[in-house]
Amino acid sequence: MKILFIGEIVGGLGRKTVKEVLPGLIKDNKPDFILANAENLSNGRGVTQEKIEEMRLAGIDFFTSGDHIFRERNTEDLIENMPIVRPANYPKGVPGKGYEIVDSGKYGKVLVVNLMGRTSFSSLFSYFDDPFKKADEILELTAKEDLAAIIVDFHADATSEKYALAHYLDGRVTAVLGTSSHVPTCDNMLLPKGTLFVSDVGMTGSVDSVIGVKSEIIIRMFLTAQNQKFEWEKSGRTSFRSVLLDTKEHTIERLDRILS
Repeated sequence: MKILFIGEIVGGLGRKTVKEVLPGLIKDNKPDFILANAENLSNGRGVTQEKIEEMRLAGIDFFTSGDHIFRERNTEDLIENMPIVRPANYPKGVPGKGYEIVDSGKYGKVLVVNLMGRTSFSSLFSYFDDPFKKADEILELTAKEDLAAIIVDFHADATSEKYALAHYLDGRVTAVLGTSSHVPTCDNMLLPKGTLFVSDVGMTGSVDSVIGVKSEIIIRMFLTAQNQKFEWEKSGRTSFRSVLLDTKEHTIERLDRILS
């Protein structure tokens, strides 16, 4: 089974890039199931039903997210009906699902798990439950399911935490795919017990920016040590970041494109 995972789609430029690049990748690589991280899908932060449907029409089957999932108004009321999971280790009572068993068609069911890291410069991350124990819980709850693949999107800042979770789950899941930093890494590999891993898939969106935000705004923040209102870059070069998993061949390959 071939599974394509697209890195965080950031704002309008990210969505435009998906619509330009994805048809060709589908034609050339023929993935059986397509996932994408959508936490920055709408205006750089959060999701809406409209933007999710736009990306589904472009060819994406299902979505993961992260700490920005609830930035858009009314997401809490709508998320139950969206083809998306939010981090499973949100505290109890938060709307949405942390994992979902998705029927991919003739290749069978795929368990999609979203987890949030807790090692970060942001104090918000410390409020999440233990992702290691939450992963154990989900795998135990789904142990009797006939699954073709188990994909974990680990939305975390610290590379060490991503490596630790990947090795912790090695041999128990198909892949652990890191997101959050918006910067792609070249450490895609097969772990000793058979799990596929990359510490960050990267972002799909503006290249000529600071992880999607207009460069001058972030430079000003560093120069003045004052908070700035983010404005997302809407022009210039764009990147499409993704990885292609082959569960039969046990390979993970980067599929990246830069558009002028």
